[in-house]
Amino acid sequence: MEPAAVVILNYNGVHFLEQFLPSVVSYSQGHRIVVADNASTDSSVAFLKEHYPSIEVFVFTENYGFAEGYNQALDRIDNTYSILLNSDAEVTPNWIEPVLKLMEQDASIAACQPKVRAYHQKNYFEYAGAAGGYIDALAYPFCRGRILNITEEDMGQYDSVVPIFWATGACFFVRTEVYKSLGGLDRSFFAHMEEIDLCWRMHRAGYQLYCQPASLVYHVGGGTMPVSNPRKTYLNFRNSTVMLYKNEPVIQLLWKLPAKLGLDLLAALVFFGQRKPHDAWAVLRAIRGFFENISKWKRISGKQVISGNRHPSLQMAGALVFARYVLKKKYFQNLAFAQQVNSTKPDYGFSEGDTGSSSKKQYQDTKE
Repeated sequence: MEPAAVVILNYNGVHFLEQFLPSVVSYSQGHRIVVADNASTDSSVAFLKEHYPSIEVFVFTENYGFAEGYNQALDRIDNTYSILLNSDAEVTPNWIEPVLKLMEQDASIAACQPKVRAYHQKNYFEYAGAAGGYIDALAYPFCRGRILNITEEDMGQYDSVVPIFWATGACFFVRTEVYKSLGGLDRSFFAHMEEIDLCWRMHRAGYQLYCQPASLVYHVGGGTMPVSNPRKTYLNFRNSTVMLYKNEPVIQLLWKLPAKLGLDLLAALVFFGQRKPHDAWAVLRAIRGFFENISKWKRISGKQVISGNRHPSLQMAGALVFARYVLKKKYFQNLAFAQQVNSTKPDYGFSEGDTGSSSKKQYQDTKE
């Protein structure tokens, strides 16, 4: 059996399949390739049958969304590792082996991600993942290489293998057995934040997650839902609140939930001020949607454990918006939290070449 299954979820994305499948086929030799089709109405399935008859195709009769779509697909996967790969991602030579080598060295590593750059701006990190994800005290996500809406140029400054809080759903390496044992992605999320929620549950179960920057993937981003789409705004704000509610202990929720909702209301006001009323209303609907469905969000019981206590907390203690707009921190490596992350580099025997190190540039924040 092939060690890994590359699983691509597709919905009306025949143009992405035409563009990006060649790289996947060329650089995934020795591994299984599967396309799970979410009831597409375009020519995706016909295209695959004609041009890629060797690729397995799971054809669903309904659009399950991102979360449940992958759950349905991985239910049919029995390879040791599954790689959840977005259809709008271009892979590069040797993108699989460095990650599997890392995961093979420690059975407690449940999931990993590669370094992710933007397809249309290839020297810059991509928004959704960059060089590994983290969250702040209120569950706002950020990355090595991206704080809020600022993405950094990749100059090798994040080429070290480090533990992360969450791995991007754009290219998500996971032990198939762990994925299934934890219930997979939460289908109620439909899309957005569902991989962060799963990673949080992995940490609570005592597993570790890492970024292996020796593997490089380029991601278009917004392939199925543009960044400015109010539906995307709604899901991001609602699901981040749901994630906080599900995973934080009650004693922490007493202050974190009101603080999170207060910042969301502030975000709605900012959208109104920017003349983006559709996004503003999406945030308000997200808050309402959280409370209207609060009975169906299943809280995770049990003691809060982060990476089996192997590392200091990978959740930033403060608020990201404070660091960005009050302390004027634009780059990840200028956060005090970054020093905490850098102190946890593992000793898995990787040389500089194994981690893809290149020239490094120090970014200094300046007053705006």
